Formats: sequence, structure tokens, C-alpha cells
Amino acid sequence: MAKKEDKQKGQDTGKGKKSADAKKSGGGNKKAKKGAEQKVEAPPKGYEPVLLKLHKEKVITQLTKRFDYQNPMEVPKLIKVVMNVGIGDAHNDQKLLESVVEEFRTVAGQQPVITRARKSISNFKLREGMQVGVAVTLRGFQMWEFLDKLFNLAIPRVRDFRGLPDRSFDGRGNYSFGIKEQIVFPEIDYDKVEKIHGIDVTFVTSANTDEEARELLSLLGCPFRKRTPVAETESAPA
Repeated sequence: MAKKEDKQKGQDTGKGKKSADAKKSGGGNKKAKKGAEQKVEAPPKGYEPVLLKLHKEKVITQLTKRFDYQNPMEVPKLIKVVMNVGIGDAHNDQKLLESVVEEFRTVAGQQPVITRARKSISNFKLREGMQVGVAVTLRGFQMWEFLDKLFNLAIPRVRDFRGLPDRSFDGRGNYSFGIKEQIVFPEIDYDKVEKIHGIDVTFVTSANTDEEARELLSLLGCPFRKRTPVAETESAPA
């Protein structure tokens, strides 16, 4: 009897070790998968985005001459670009939300964040914590690459485009504008779009005034609307 009990104990301990090893290996695989999903490809060595190179070689010099900066640190620069979209049916239509997340991931090149309601509003049938939209913040290499694509590929594809409004500054050097349709970005496949929606884009700069921020963005290639003075027409004789 004693030998049988010892054999059973040995089998039980062996099973316990195998299950523990399996859990460890399974956890390691999950962590490896998550790491693979979150990993972002680094730019090639020696590569510099076109607009970043333009900013270093020409924009800084022209801004210094225009506003007579005494210190190079005074020259305004672009800090980040924020894209966001509000989805009213996000809490009811999960498929639509996933589609918008995938669109943002494709356009921005990084994983977006799902925004949630901060407080409950009964008139809008909104509860605190509900999914209400998607947002993404771009900095560094991805910000400059996105700007190049936005100015030279996406915005020119807007129907009847006449330039971006130059009065949408907030008084602190930040600029915001809206894109009516997300399909202006060439990466988005029209056949896979669940719903046409707009995108809000905000440029956050270190400029102290709107004039400095406007000059910075225009030198980087932002296609602002050109305003022409209205010529006074002479009234024809009766």
C-alpha cells in the first residue's frame, strides 16, 4: 500500500510541474505576441523625413529673419499632430468602431486610442465610460511623414479644394481644421469603408502668437487659402 501511495504522489507532482511549465510557456507566448503587435518599424539609418530636412535647412533661417529672433530656441517648432473623430453610434455598432480604428492605424502608422465619455448626459442617452470616438497623437518621425502625406497627397484630393482657412488658430499658436471625408487618404480602400465620416486635425506648435504659427506652417507647405483684395469696381454710367 505504501508503494502505491508513493507512486500516486510522484504522478501528481509530475502533472503539477507540467501544468506550471505549460502556464509559463503560454504566458511567454502571449507576451511575445503582444510585443510583436505593438512593435513599430524603425526608420532606416540615415533617413530623414523631407519636411524635417526642410525645417532644419530653410524654415528656421527664414523665421529667424522674419521675426528677428535673438536665440535659436525662440524659433517656433511643431510639437505634435492630433487626429480625432467622434462616432455617435460607437457603443451600438462595434463593427463601425473597429473599422475606424483600423483606418486610423493605416493612415497614422500607429495604434489609435478609443475615447470614452467623461460624464453621463441623459438627453443624448450617453453614459460615463461609453465609447464615443477614436484619437491618435503623432510625434517625431511619424508626425513628419504624416504631414508630408497630408499636404502633398491627401488635401489636394479634396473635392473643389480652394485652400485651408487661415483663421482657425486658437490664439496660442495652435491650428485646427476638419476633413469632411476620410477617403481622401490614399491608403483607405473605399470598398472596405463602413461609413463616411470626417476627421479633425490639430497642429500643436511652440509659437507664442498666431502669426508666427501661420508663418511656420505655410513655410512647411500647408496650403492656406490665398486671400486676394477685392478690387473696387467703378459703377457704369446709367
